[in-house]
Amino acid sequence: MRRRTFFGGVFAGLAATTCRASLSRPKAGDIPRRPFGKTGEKLTVIGQAGGRFPLISFEEAKAITLRAYDLGINYFDNSADYWDGKSEEVYGAVLSPFRKDVFLTTKANDRTQAGAEAELNLSLKRLRTDYVDLWQIHAVDEKQEVEKIFGPGGAIEAFEAAKKAGKCRFIGFTGHHDPYVHLEMLKTYDKFDSILMPMHVADPGYLSFEKLVLPVAAERGMGIQGMKSLGNAKLLQDFSVRECLSYVLSLPVSCIAIGCTTIGQLEDDVRFAQQFKPLSAEEMDPLRQRAKEIAGPHLEDWKRNTQDRGSTTHAGTAKHG
Repeated sequence: MRRRTFFGGVFAGLAATTCRASLSRPKAGDIPRRPFGKTGEKLTVIGQAGGRFPLISFEEAKAITLRAYDLGINYFDNSADYWDGKSEEVYGAVLSPFRKDVFLTTKANDRTQAGAEAELNLSLKRLRTDYVDLWQIHAVDEKQEVEKIFGPGGAIEAFEAAKKAGKCRFIGFTGHHDPYVHLEMLKTYDKFDSILMPMHVADPGYLSFEKLVLPVAAERGMGIQGMKSLGNAKLLQDFSVRECLSYVLSLPVSCIAIGCTTIGQLEDDVRFAQQFKPLSAEEMDPLRQRAKEIAGPHLEDWKRNTQDRGSTTHAGTAKHG
C-alpha cells in the first residue's frame, strides 16, 4: 500500500470543508530537535525522505522539499537508488543554496569498495555538493552481505576512506528485513555513527527491531533514525498518524525519516511534531496491545517471513516476506 493512500484521499475530499479549513498551517521553526548520537549535531525529530518521490512528479517533489526546508526541517534522507537517482537530483536542485543549513544523508547499495565509491561520486554530483553529512550502507538484509561488506575489497573500505577524505562527515547503515542482521553489523564493527531501522507501534509484536536492536544502539550512543513509522500506511487502518508518530518519538530515537508525497501530509507531520508530548509507559503499552492483532509479516512485508512454511527464524536462506 502506498503511504497514506486512503488518508490522503479522505483529506482531498474534505479540502473545501470547514473542518479542513480550520486546521492552522504549522509555524516555521518550531520543530523539536534532538542530539544525533555523539555527532554533535541536533536534528529535527522528523525529516523529509526521498524514497516516495517516484510516486509524484519532479516539480511536486521539489515543492515538498522546499516547503520542508521553509518549515524548519533540517534532516533530509535520500539514497542513490531512489527513483534511479532522480530523488537526489531533487535535493540538489532545491537544497544546494542552503547546503550549510541542512543535514544531508544518502546511501550506497554496492557491497564492494569500488562500487560504493562510484555510487558516492554520482550521489555528490546529483546532490550538487562535495560532501554529505551522513553516508550509509543501504538495506543490509542477509548475513552474507555483512561478510562481503567487511571482507577484502568490501564496501566498508570506501566508507572509511570517504570519511577520512571529507566526502562524508559520518557513516552508518540501514536495513528493515531482519534485526539479527543489524546485530551482526553492530557486532562486526563498532565505529558506525548511526543506524536506520523500522520503528513503529506494531514492530514489538514480530521480529522486533525495537526489542533487539534499539537497546544496543542506544547504549552505544549512536544516532538512531526510525523509518516506516506508519507501516507503509497499513497502520493507518487502526491508528492515527498522530498516534503512530507519538509512539516512535517516545522511544529513544533521534529522528524519523518520513516519505511525504504532498505538502498537506508534510504540514500535518510537522504540526504533530510541534505538538508532540512524550507518551508514558502506561500510554504506550495499550498501543502495543492494539497492534498485536495486526503484527506480523503480512503487515510488515519488508521483514523476513518466519511464519510461513520454508522460512527460517533469522538470517539465512529465507525469502523476503
